Amino acid sequence: MTRRSTKLLQANYFLLLLASLSCGGKKSEQQPTPAPTAPLPTAGMAGQRVALTPLALVAAEDTLHWDTLFVNRRTALDKSDSIIAMLLTARAPEVTWVGPAELRHVARRAPGIAADPDQLGTPFLRASNIIDVPDPLRYQLRTLMGLVGGRYVFVPAGLVFRRTAGRPDGRTATAELSVVLIDSRIGKIGWRTIARGEGDNPWTALTRAVKSLTPGLP
Repeated sequence: MTRRSTKLLQANYFLLLLASLSCGGKKSEQQPTPAPTAPLPTAGMAGQRVALTPLALVAAEDTLHWDTLFVNRRTALDKSDSIIAMLLTARAPEVTWVGPAELRHVARRAPGIAADPDQLGTPFLRASNIIDVPDPLRYQLRTLMGLVGGRYVFVPAGLVFRRTAGRPDGRTATAELSVVLIDSRIGKIGWRTIARGEGDNPWTALTRAVKSLTPGLP
């Protein structure tokens, strides 16, 4: 191989290396596209009593400056629970929803047997790699559903508000509601998704997120 050929190969290799590094850099800067919201599998729950557990985690990015809206955590959680329960009841009436208030009532009637629905510790279920529900949560849900009379538990595992990218006003937020459906008899998560909705206040964004679980309805 001549000296000229060697230099030409080296130059080509250098250009290819630069191109690959450039492509790699561009790829790392791109934001991953979120997976679309999976519709609520109401067909498999029709005619059944399904427990709707209370939300235990709500948070917002600092850039939204919504601190005052969440200064009272209990109030924010209760308002979120109310919106979720109201919309699911109205938009999926084929399911008999047993909401947070009724679950608390059931638990209070069985002290020492049923766990407090507000102390179930469900936020860790947001992790996408969890399929089997570990104890003590598995036992707690099975016991609670034995009192409720049903099999499935719909768990809002966490609600996070993020600043919506690309909006010039900087005030629009995206609500990300992580939800899972648990078969309490076998202790497994059979369905999960993240429902998303945008709004200039948390309750509008949450309302639109919950509505995305039942597409085809206004």
